[in-house]
Amino acid sequence: MEHQLINGIEAALGWKGVDELGKGFVRGSMDHPALVSRILTPNRLLDIAMRRSLSRPQFRCFQKGDEVHPAVYYTDTVSPRGQSISMVNMRSLGRLLGEGATLILDQANVFDPTMEVACRALQWWSHERVQVNAYLTTNDASGFPLHWDDHDVLIIQLAGEKEWEVRGTSRTAPMYRDSDPNNTPPEEIVWAGVMKTGDVMHIPRGHWHQATRNGHGSGNSLHVTFGITQRTGASWMAWLADWSREHEVFRHDLDRVHGTNTKALATAAAQLIGERSPADFLAAYEQATTLPRHVPFLDVLGPLDTVVCTAHFPPQIQENGEAVEVVASGKKLTFTPKAVPALRLLLSGKPVPVEQAAAVFGAEVAEVAEILMEEEICATLTPELSSGYTGLVTNAVS
Repeated sequence: MEHQLINGIEAALGWKGVDELGKGFVRGSMDHPALVSRILTPNRLLDIAMRRSLSRPQFRCFQKGDEVHPAVYYTDTVSPRGQSISMVNMRSLGRLLGEGATLILDQANVFDPTMEVACRALQWWSHERVQVNAYLTTNDASGFPLHWDDHDVLIIQLAGEKEWEVRGTSRTAPMYRDSDPNNTPPEEIVWAGVMKTGDVMHIPRGHWHQATRNGHGSGNSLHVTFGITQRTGASWMAWLADWSREHEVFRHDLDRVHGTNTKALATAAAQLIGERSPADFLAAYEQATTLPRHVPFLDVLGPLDTVVCTAHFPPQIQENGEAVEVVASGKKLTFTPKAVPALRLLLSGKPVPVEQAAAVFGAEVAEVAEILMEEEICATLTPELSSGYTGLVTNAVS
């Protein structure tokens, strides 16, 4: 899937693919105003807050460095039937923003189709899970204090400007669950400056950083942070622990009284490591990922028009002579070789107008599309989901 945002990020950071992810701090700028405003705007973020029943900690507000109690800007809306739904009180939220505050929406990709498609594209690009958080700061409000993240981040300044300070690491490759709390930031400042609209920054895992608008007066800042959690050796070991249950020696109780056969355990562990490599783990992780959310296709609502692959990671198309296997989202589907052109088109990650594609590639496109839809590897391109692709991902037939 070729997404304009990924092209812009690579160009801004001087990257040629995903290999530099996590390797070092770098920043640059996207000279593409239309692309920046297409991703998200302050008003669109506020519209999401107004129309959704968001709750803490997914949606939070900070003022003067402290989190504002939700009761200040939430209201229980009661329906005529007496049903109570917690909704953001936009008047109260507006007052906070007028005084100067920071709004944070975690996992904006759950609520906004443009963010959803951007995260999916980044997942296909990085082969790792991605989520995006949005941060809107007004006037001279401060942000989070100096901290580090347990994942790599790509930060894009979408509106206004914000001052940043980025420091080095105080522990090599720190983790969320770790043997060291890693609470002391280093003195070394890697970069300090102002991020302006269109600027892009990559902060690798463990680098300390903070952002603020203190001293910048009136105005606003909107940036999104794409969090990319890469798998580690510890992830592989945890995966191996699950596979150990296949071996009887690991299922026996550890004997406190007579002692456990440590040698047998060590031999079995070495065998398990030899059988299932880190590469096996990386492949299995992608192929076994559960199905994503999507709007189901119902023919009673109208004919199938356009479909798109919504798998979290690129499906694997494996040609084995007399058969073709598609592995994706925990499923393995078998097709005849003549389906290969249709499969490559439908699993490209790009929207596919079925009738138009069938005219170019043959009637198999419609047949294969129906199967992939039924297996939930592809989804119908609703007008709402289509808005996440328009101008960002080209039509597959084009």
